[in-house]
Amino acid sequence: MTRFNRWCVVALGVLLVIAVPVAINALPARDPDVTASALLERIDAAEDHPWSGYVQTEGALELPVADDFSDVGALVSDRTRMRAWWRSGDDWRVDRLLVSGETDLVHQHGVTIEWSYERNRAQVSRDPDIRLPRAADLVPPVLAERLLRDVVAADVRRVPARRVAGRAAPGLRVVPAAPQSSVDHVDLWADPASGVPLRVEVYADGDGSPSFVTELRGFSSARPAASATTFASSPGIEVTHQDVLDIADAANQYAPLRPPASIAGLPMSSTSDGAVGVYGVGITQLIAIPLRRREADPLREQLRQAPDVTEDDRGTLVTAGPLGVLVTGTTGRRAWLLTGTVTATALYRAAGDLARGTTYLGERR
Repeated sequence: MTRFNRWCVVALGVLLVIAVPVAINALPARDPDVTASALLERIDAAEDHPWSGYVQTEGALELPVADDFSDVGALVSDRTRMRAWWRSGDDWRVDRLLVSGETDLVHQHGVTIEWSYERNRAQVSRDPDIRLPRAADLVPPVLAERLLRDVVAADVRRVPARRVAGRAAPGLRVVPAAPQSSVDHVDLWADPASGVPLRVEVYADGDGSPSFVTELRGFSSARPAASATTFASSPGIEVTHQDVLDIADAANQYAPLRPPASIAGLPMSSTSDGAVGVYGVGITQLIAIPLRRREADPLREQLRQAPDVTEDDRGTLVTAGPLGVLVTGTTGRRAWLLTGTVTATALYRAAGDLARGTTYLGERR
């Protein structure tokens, strides 16, 4: 075989490696014969099913945010690539892939380790019920589980199957019943064998394209090896321990107040047990975080950079797709940060309910 022929063989092999997955994904998806209620049951039953794969998210929610919320803003406005290994809800690892390296989250036995490749630093923390979103919350199975809480058969209908991760995945559409919701609908597609959600699309009210998409590009329903979710420290890594995870966790632990049992017509979630209020369930959720002056003013200033900002005595409001953000009050005063998948009307109503119904346990800040 001549050198030219050898290179032809190599080129053909490379072409096949690239073309075969593309061709598989281009094949039409045969729609499995399953009803919407049966598919919902199958997805619910797969809540703790093991899986692994490569995840990509696409966000179109451009939010101007201050330093305390910069990671959240990046997650919902940019393309995020992740590798994930999920043995169970208490044993998993999600690596966020960056241009210069990666940031890994490893979770076992109620403890989460965040390892930064660039900084060669590992941060160990407990996993509180109240915290800001992170990359692991946006993988399709986890996001779908949150969105489907309290959803019943009457709330769903079938949508055509599509090919996801090489599988003909049956589709389900969920339309929120709550009038406060700013979400028009959520579409998701699941692995027909395991029921694990493979792709989730969130549509804002009035939009024809999704505001946020998360999809498994590669997928296995086999249980990952225990070594895949184990953090192995090595010499030179700086390990720190954090008692307070983020601004939401800090406020929930230490702010001397308790929010009311319901705001904007949404009942408080059972996960709320401190100063931060979580309201609603599933697709329609709202979180209320108390802010000190030194936290509220920089966030107000950052929100003012948005082209569609609305500001008056009630607060500073920005909406991005189905997500709304309201910092109540005016400059120089303590405030509430209200954010969630609710309408602007619901946010303003929630601000009024908080002003009237919050119980203060100590000195007001």
